[in-house]
Amino acid sequence: MLIIGITGTLGAGKGTVVEYLRTQRQFAYFSVRQFLMEEVHRRGMEPNRDSLTFVANDLRQKHTPSYIVDELYKQAAEHGGNAIIESIRAVGEVESLRKKGSFVLVAVDAKPELRYERIQKRGSETDHIDFETFLANEKREMENTDPNKQNLKACMRMADIRLENNGSFDDLHHEIDRFLENLQDDAPKHERPSWDEYFMDLCHSVALRATCNRGRSGCVIVKDKQILVTGYVGSPSHLPHCDEVGHLFRKTLHEDGTITTHCVRTVHAEQNAICQAARRGVALEGSTLYCTMTPCRTCAMLIINCGIKKVVAEYKYHAGAESEEMFKMAGVELQYVHDEVLQYSRQK
Repeated sequence: MLIIGITGTLGAGKGTVVEYLRTQRQFAYFSVRQFLMEEVHRRGMEPNRDSLTFVANDLRQKHTPSYIVDELYKQAAEHGGNAIIESIRAVGEVESLRKKGSFVLVAVDAKPELRYERIQKRGSETDHIDFETFLANEKREMENTDPNKQNLKACMRMADIRLENNGSFDDLHHEIDRFLENLQDDAPKHERPSWDEYFMDLCHSVALRATCNRGRSGCVIVKDKQILVTGYVGSPSHLPHCDEVGHLFRKTLHEDGTITTHCVRTVHAEQNAICQAARRGVALEGSTLYCTMTPCRTCAMLIINCGIKKVVAEYKYHAGAESEEMFKMAGVELQYVHDEVLQYSRQK
């Protein structure tokens, strides 16, 4: 969603820019002026520029400097798609919209005499004024150190794009088309993930089904860039899961005298994937296995005997040296996405 904010001087052609974006580029339209005019009528005030200015400053003072545009942004977000927010006049409004991302501020200006001539032809309920009043109104709105109040001059200085509308409609339309094309050229280009990134992302999704919080991991086995089977950490079919009844711990005494604690209730992700292949008659010869970290010794033996030729692990396992050596001896390629040991919660 791209939000284009429109600021600029009175009679500069902001409405013309809006109309072109609406009809030719299918932008949705949200107007600060219309929002304020509805509030002016609701309060029973005279529909003139002084009333609009008073209500705008009052709302900003009572709420936040960006209250009005924030309300319009909510409407634009609910609508979805590209949108215009017209008549941005306060610094706080610009700053708020910039924080939301995908926002471009466009300032529209023209010579004062030409702008006055345009508003006389327009003849809206706030435009029945002489040239001196026109200039006085504009001067009053141009500068203010209070972020709650209108400050057109500062907003126009903050603009990403400035349109000088002293020519024809065609000239203005050409300028609009040009800045939209430049925006597209500057937009970040979509980068497709590599095949390894793609399958590892799928591995993460599969892991969401895991049922042991000591290590929720997933596994994807592929061949010729096609998924063969998936697996995740979980108990054997029809048996209770750790998430339901808790862990089933067993201690292991190692040759060096150290003791580690493991949950033995669940089947590892790699083992479950291989079991799925066996049940469905899917041959794994020559395939590639993607997993969260270095497979354990038992998983490594199954991987070797299944004919899997490559393992892509996201991280190293702290006790994976033996598996690494077995893969090397068996000619199974082992590749790490991150050359570091995975430190996971509840690791023992």
